[in-house]
Amino acid sequence: MSAASASAQTCPYMVLREPAAVRGVLHRPEDFSPANALIAVTPLSGPSLRVLQRARFALPPVLASNHTDSHAGIRKVVAGFFTPATVGAFEPRIRGIARDAGSDAAALLNAHGQVDLVQAVAAYPPAIVMLELLGLPVRDLPELKAWSLDSLELFWGWPDPERQLELAHSAAGFYGWLRELVLEAVASPGRNLFSSLAEHGLSTPEICSLGYFLLIAGQETTTQLISTALFRLAEGSVGFAWKDAPSGTVARDLIRHVLATESSVPTWRRVAAEDTVLDGERIPAGAEILLELTGNHSLSEQGPAAYGLAFGSGIHRCLGAKLAELEAAVVVQETAAALQGVRLAEPNPEWLRLLSFQAPRTVVVGC
Repeated sequence: MSAASASAQTCPYMVLREPAAVRGVLHRPEDFSPANALIAVTPLSGPSLRVLQRARFALPPVLASNHTDSHAGIRKVVAGFFTPATVGAFEPRIRGIARDAGSDAAALLNAHGQVDLVQAVAAYPPAIVMLELLGLPVRDLPELKAWSLDSLELFWGWPDPERQLELAHSAAGFYGWLRELVLEAVASPGRNLFSSLAEHGLSTPEICSLGYFLLIAGQETTTQLISTALFRLAEGSVGFAWKDAPSGTVARDLIRHVLATESSVPTWRRVAAEDTVLDGERIPAGAEILLELTGNHSLSEQGPAAYGLAFGSGIHRCLGAKLAELEAAVVVQETAAALQGVRLAEPNPEWLRLLSFQAPRTVVVGC
């Protein structure tokens, strides 16, 4: 086990980097609870809390942070929307959306000489796919993307008080929109995730809590994965050539390489539920643990073992893992096919760097 406890001024977490140790923690939820997974890294200030309270903002533990017996049943409901058969049947739709985005990106490139691939091909396809897959209406996509980034910064960033208050207002707006969507979906005929959760017995606040982070994680992390893959591909720094990426095999291998080396979710948190031992080292109750999910695997490993921790492991493993991998590979493949002979126009973009999320904010390519 490679673990280090840093001072509160630098890192308040015990950091685990070695993959076997990380997997060990994730497979012991009774000892290492997910209760802190969705707690704001920067404590919310009084003014920020009041903004959220006025919006009736509440995040009871339902899925990612749920360590109770109710988790398994709720997870089964959500998993029903991400079965291998469902994801496989959706591939033609994913490809059609990605191909349209690639065509639009090519038109922008021809018209302006440059195009930002984050906005042109990475941002919206995952959001469209997620909403359709969950049986929810596809609408307000620019707002959803902005709310998602703001919420990630609010919960996993280090905003100063003024910025935190701005982000709290954004989160409150998102939550109000989500609550209306939940009520509409529960009352709608036909199968959708929110009505299925209501039939399972979840209350409106519980459905909103699950939906809040699922509507973010279900699409923004895939956008970020695509963004990083396209940046590295255009940069030519990871052993994959742009001219080869229209091959489905090459696109898939590139995505798996990025998942293993710098996935969009590089870390995740756990907290020791009681005094326990990990690989012979005593872990006190209440210890905050930061698990490094990506970047520490041998790239000589074959198969899913080389990148499996990018989606977590155990009973809280990401339910959308196969969907995210498929979407990212298809978008990269279709983008490379539509934009041939491009070069990276901005080699040093600003990056999103949060505790548990990372990606280039722009990927600008030119002729």
